[in-house]
Amino acid sequence: MATEEPQSSPTLRGEEAAVLSAPGQRPALRPVVKLRHPGRWVLSAFVALGVVMLTHSLLFSSVVRGGVTQSRFGWGIIGEYLTTSAVLQGLVMTLELTAIAMVVGVIIGIVLAIMRMSESSVVSSVAWAYIWFFRGTPVLVQLLFWYNLSYLFPHVTVGLPFGPAFLHLNANTLITPMAAACLGLSLNEGAYMAEIVRAGISAVDEGQHEAASALGMTRMKTLRLIVLPQAMRVIIPPTGNETISMLKTSSLASAVTVTELLYSVNQIYARTYETIPLLIVASIWYLAMTSLLTIGQYYLERHYARGSMRELPATPIQKLRRILALLKRNPPKLPIDPSGEEA
Repeated sequence: MATEEPQSSPTLRGEEAAVLSAPGQRPALRPVVKLRHPGRWVLSAFVALGVVMLTHSLLFSSVVRGGVTQSRFGWGIIGEYLTTSAVLQGLVMTLELTAIAMVVGVIIGIVLAIMRMSESSVVSSVAWAYIWFFRGTPVLVQLLFWYNLSYLFPHVTVGLPFGPAFLHLNANTLITPMAAACLGLSLNEGAYMAEIVRAGISAVDEGQHEAASALGMTRMKTLRLIVLPQAMRVIIPPTGNETISMLKTSSLASAVTVTELLYSVNQIYARTYETIPLLIVASIWYLAMTSLLTIGQYYLERHYARGSMRELPATPIQKLRRILALLKRNPPKLPIDPSGEEA
């Protein structure tokens, strides 16, 4: 009886397509045919068109003012005020507010996280009430409250509880706009950092506590030397996000007349009536600072991820060095023209 030669099905496409040879031999696979995605091409075309239209609108949109054609966004005005002394002073004040609020907020957050995890119901309840209050009220309300504290307490006294006072201070002198802004931002940030730190501590395996206890380490020493270093891998990413958020939240300090970046540009456009260009100036500086903070956050996360990965991902500088080394090892060949000389 004659045997029929196996043939490939004409309906097979792509990886499933194969030409079957004689029995006992491996099938010879046909080249893989990639699927076409016309919908993806159409979407990419629309997105590219939108980007081109937005770029054209930003760079070439113009308006006639006083018989003179000017850019609608005022790029010349933006370049003029981008590095003025008033704007740079506001930028420095924004960075100071962010640094103070984050440092104090992290300290408060660590203390509150430890209190929340305390076995004492009184201590845990006080920490919970603090977090509940400061997370539940708007930051702007807190800033205005501290700014107007002198209405409630004209004088601040320091002394023994229900006893004699040793120091009397005027609230108006003590609570300056800068102090009110630092208090409001720091206390609010402490409530959020408390939950971030508590989540990081809870992520550490319970066996770490038991091993440290077996070695005779106290609870605070275990927390400082064993738990917190391991919890940093969980704490750093949201802390970086909070720092970037605080940089932008510091603009609310303009409500209590702190001359940070937004308040500085506000004073300028109130005088020149160039509102949009000055707001773009502030936005450019905010974007620049958040970009630097994002880079710092990336390297911090990479540093604390050393114990959780076999091999750390390459940094952008390392990737660039690898590309340059590869190009140096295998330089691109120049095309040869018909005359036999390299182009």
